[in-house]
Amino acid sequence: MTNDEKFSRETVLSVKRWSDSLFSFTLTRPAHFRFSAGQFARIGIEVGDEQVFRAYSVVSSPFAEELEFFSIVVPDGAFTSRLQHLKAGDQLLLEKIPYGFLTLARYQQPLPQDLWLLATGTGLAPFLSMLQDFEPWQNYQHIILAYSVRTRDELAYEKEIQQIAATFGDGGASFKFLPIITRGEQTGLNQRLPVLIQNGELEAEAQLKFDAAHSHVMLCGNPQMVEDTRNALKAIGLTMNRRGMGNIAVENYW
Repeated sequence: MTNDEKFSRETVLSVKRWSDSLFSFTLTRPAHFRFSAGQFARIGIEVGDEQVFRAYSVVSSPFAEELEFFSIVVPDGAFTSRLQHLKAGDQLLLEKIPYGFLTLARYQQPLPQDLWLLATGTGLAPFLSMLQDFEPWQNYQHIILAYSVRTRDELAYEKEIQQIAATFGDGGASFKFLPIITRGEQTGLNQRLPVLIQNGELEAEAQLKFDAAHSHVMLCGNPQMVEDTRNALKAIGLTMNRRGMGNIAVENYW
C-alpha cells in the first residue's frame, strides 16, 4: 500500500488553547473516515522528507462533520512542539483507518448499568466522544465522568461537558461530572484517582458504589494512573474486561 493510499491530507479548521500545555484542534473529516466512539486516529506531520505520525483519540461524535482532537504540548517533542503552532488553514495527514478497542461494544457481561469514565489529561478525549452518542445515555442508568488534572487551568472542556449532558442526557442516564485538581486546591476532590478509590471519596462524591455485578469502568490517561487505578479497582473486587467479560477497560494514552 502506498503512502497516498494510507492517509489523506486534511485541513485544520480551528485551534483552541486551554492552557500553556493543552490545546484542541479540528480537522476536515473525509467521507471515508468511520470510527466508533473511543477509538483513536493516527495524525501525521511532514518533517523534511519524513512523515511522523502520532495517535490521538477522537473528541468528536462519530456523527460529527468535523474531527476534533485534544493534545498536550511536550517540550522539545518532535511532534507536539511543531503541532502547538497549528493555525486554521494548515494541513495534517490523517491515516484512513481508526484504531483502538476502548469502546462500549467490548462489554457483554455484566450488562450495562453503571458507567464510570476515569481520565487524566488528554485521556478525556475518548470519553467526550462516547458522551456525544445517544447509546450510552439510553443503555446505562448512571454515568460518572471523573477527570483528574494537576491545576485548575488544565481543567479543559468543563462547559462543554455540561452542554453535552444537557443535550444528550435528557430523560436518559443520570450523570455526574467529578473534576479532580491535584495541586493547589484544598476544596473538592484533590487526590489521585487510585487514592480516591482506596479511601472511598470517589464513591462518596458520585453517590454510587463500584460493584462487580453492575459497573463498567473505563480508564484513559497516563500509564502510571492507568496501572495504579486498575490495581485499586481490582483490590475492591472488579476484574479486567477480557473477551467481553469483566468490568475494567483501559487505554494508555501515550
